[in-house]
Parts: sequence; structure tokens; C-alpha cells
Amino acid sequence: MPEPIPAPRESGFTSTTETPLYWVAYGPADAERLLVLHGGPGADHAYLLPQMLHLAEKYNVILYDQRGGGKSKSDEHDPVTIDNHVADLDAIVKEFEMDAPSIVAYSFGAMISLFYCLEARKSPVIRKPARLALIDPAPLRMDYRKQFEAEFSRRQNGPVIRGMREELATSGLRETDPAEYKQRTFELAVAGYFADPAKARNLTPFRVVGRVQQSVWESIGPDYDLVSQLSPMDFPTLFVHGRDDPIPLASSIEGAKVMDAQLVVLDDCGHVPYVEQPGQLFAALDEFLAASDSPATRG
Repeated sequence: MPEPIPAPRESGFTSTTETPLYWVAYGPADAERLLVLHGGPGADHAYLLPQMLHLAEKYNVILYDQRGGGKSKSDEHDPVTIDNHVADLDAIVKEFEMDAPSIVAYSFGAMISLFYCLEARKSPVIRKPARLALIDPAPLRMDYRKQFEAEFSRRQNGPVIRGMREELATSGLRETDPAEYKQRTFELAVAGYFADPAKARNLTPFRVVGRVQQSVWESIGPDYDLVSQLSPMDFPTLFVHGRDDPIPLASSIEGAKVMDAQLVVLDDCGHVPYVEQPGQLFAALDEFLAASDSPATRG
């Protein structure tokens, strides 16, 4: 079972975004701010925890539920788009008075961050990051997304996970321990993201709001190609990608190459490195962040 999530130091709702967004803060209040973006779309920040709170040992970590997920409700009649997410990120950066934000972004959060960076290039009022760490980014082109979908389906219907599903069906847990049955059902739904499906047990359960997920992807377009829009940034950028992620490693290799960014590949690791290989992940993040810390933080 995943470990309990500690209460945040502070929490609230944004006042400058079109829709109020729920946020939490962990770590020392006087430390350098680190904005951490969850994946999805349509999910919430809590499934990054408690493992990602490693970063709060040194930084003032701020996480928020993206529009339409978690406690950040949106009107069910209004579509949520990638432009909404970029505008929300821009507003949050300014509301929390980050002149040049330090961003750590996971999965689809990495996509939001990259679209944000592209807009920051075009607009002088959007604040460029001081540094950007991307953890297992969502597929950067449609062909990579199709490869991901095929591989994830293959794993979910393969003998290992199928055997786990059959074992649960005959376990009797549905009647004897409904809470454990619900937890195991969640684990099976995400097992294909892991190099070792058994490690799904340590991921905090979450749900994705389907209409939000569909709406955001539709807004990006059916033949999107983010790679062709990327180029070297004038701030440090890191890609971290699990070698066994169902999202093709080639997507991050290509993204890192066109951005002239650092790439770290994690062995024996799928899409959830903070659960599956936290030692490897945090060694890479700690080194990257330490190299670009402000003088006050280094001191």
C-alpha cells in the first residue's frame, strides 16, 4: 500500500486564474520555490505524493490540481484546452511571485510546461523558466502517442497482468475486503505503466476525469508534432525517462536532442520513476537542481 500523504504546510485556491485552482505547499517557507506539475490530463497532484516530497526537504514545493481535475473544478459544459492549462500556469507563476520559475513537470505536466515555454518565447509578459526538469514526458508527437497506446494495451492484455487480474477475480476480496479489492483493481488498471507491475501497489490511487482528458487532447490536435516546434532554450533543461516506459524512450531522446537538453535514462523503470526507481530519479533531479540553484540556496 502507498504511504500516507502528510498534510501540507499551507493550501488554498488561486485568485487570479479563470477557474480557482487548488494548491498545496510543502517544505521550508523561506526556501527557493519549486513548482511541481502532475500528469493527466484530468488528474490531480496527490498521486505524486508522498514520494515527490523528497524535493520538499530542500525547496518550497508548490503543487496544484490542474483545471478540471481533483479539487480544481471546471464547468462540465466548458471544454478544457491546452491553452487553458498554459494560461493557468502563467497566472500561477505570477500569483506566487516567481520571476523565473523553477519547474519540475511529470508526464502530461511536461507537455504543459513545453507549450508554456513556446508561448514565453513569443510573449514578453510570460515569464521564462529559470530551469526545467521533465520526468517521463507525455508523447511529443502523435506517432509516439500511437506507439504508447499500442504498447500499454499489449502489456495490460499480456500474460503477467492477465494472470494478476484472474487471481484477483477468484480471491474473494470483493466480498471479504471491499477496500482492498478497490485498491487492487486500481493497481491492475495502471500496472502496464511499470517495468515491474507489482510495484503499482506503491502508487497513490487517483482518478482521471475522462471528459477533461478527451477535451485537452482534442485541443492539441490529431496530428500534433511538438518536436518540430522545439529548439534549444536559454535555461537548463533536463529530460528523465524510464527505459521501460510504455511511452517510447525515443520521444524524450528526440526532444532532448532538439532542445540541446540533458537526458538521463533510468534502468529497470517504467513511467512512474518516483515509485519504481526513486533513488535513480532523485539522484538525477538533485544533481540537476543543485547545479542551477540560486546562490542563496547553494549557500
